[in-house]
Amino acid sequence: MYLFRVGLIAAAAAFLPHAAAAEPVKPLEFFEGRTESIGTIKVVLKKAFKSRSIGTGKIEADGTLTLIQRVEDEGKPPRERRWKIRQTGPKRFVGAMSEASGPVAIEEIDGSYRFRFKMKGNLSVEQWVTPNPGGKTAKNTMTIKKLGMTVGTGIGTIRKLGGD
Repeated sequence: MYLFRVGLIAAAAAFLPHAAAAEPVKPLEFFEGRTESIGTIKVVLKKAFKSRSIGTGKIEADGTLTLIQRVEDEGKPPRERRWKIRQTGPKRFVGAMSEASGPVAIEEIDGSYRFRFKMKGNLSVEQWVTPNPGGKTAKNTMTIKKLGMTVGTGIGTIRKLGGD
């Protein structure tokens, strides 16, 4: 069941908060410096568990976000998750995440960011990250499906710790 314990609440961190309405949105920059994600994941036929991650992000010279997270899922030893995300067009991003089996596709829809990716075990993940007013936190929700049926959900908050 390790695959279900992905704790993506913490991870999918790869975008977020809108700045003030007059400023252009730069979602990758939210993850420069340190971020923290805290949430709860519920998998079918399992007890809900807490998930936390601390991320350290850097924007590379080519504009790509490199994000390394220390993921701490309740009852499991800590592990590392790595993201590389780049913008491919207006409101579109693509990248890789160490726990995904294939690319991560991200698009901005009405001010929220939708992540879609596959994982081992024929799992499909859809994650929504919605910036809160002020640009320092975001709501994070996740649905995990297998063969079209929901087998897991998650909800949490991502917040910027520093590194502006």
